[in-house]
Amino acid sequence: MSISKTDSEALTYSDAMNVALYALAPRARSRAELHTHLIKRNAQAEVADAVLDQLELEGLLNDLEFAQLWSESRQRQKKMSKRLIIQELRVKGVAQDIIDEAMEEIDDESEYKLAYALAERKYRSCSHLEPEKIYSRISGALSRKGFSGGLTSRIIRELTGTESQ
Repeated sequence: MSISKTDSEALTYSDAMNVALYALAPRARSRAELHTHLIKRNAQAEVADAVLDQLELEGLLNDLEFAQLWSESRQRQKKMSKRLIIQELRVKGVAQDIIDEAMEEIDDESEYKLAYALAERKYRSCSHLEPEKIYSRISGALSRKGFSGGLTSRIIRELTGTESQ
């Protein structure tokens, strides 16, 4: 399918719907992401809103579902902290109340377990090094994933305290 429009020619509703559906094919997107995409593709704001409203009615666009799927995926595959996931969802234009609802599923205990597993894996690969290097490598790995300094310090103390006795 080729939708080639000049800059002065706005997309019709049908063309805008096709652009939106093609954008949703590879992965789910937030309403704001899809709106920005349609505007860049030369859809007028009213047409873009109408297309997005229709996609929501059909169940193909749902910011809460998107936020939950994004959060689950980022935790499972990238081992990212709640804080970093929230930041990404904000960038994607998801409303704060929807982010809050999606983040209810991530409690402090699951966050701790995720960080501990990541730190433990890192510790196994660098446990032969001097303590400063171990601390540096583990804290770097955890901070890149968005985990707090307090949690990082606690986990490193637990890992090195258990292993050194």
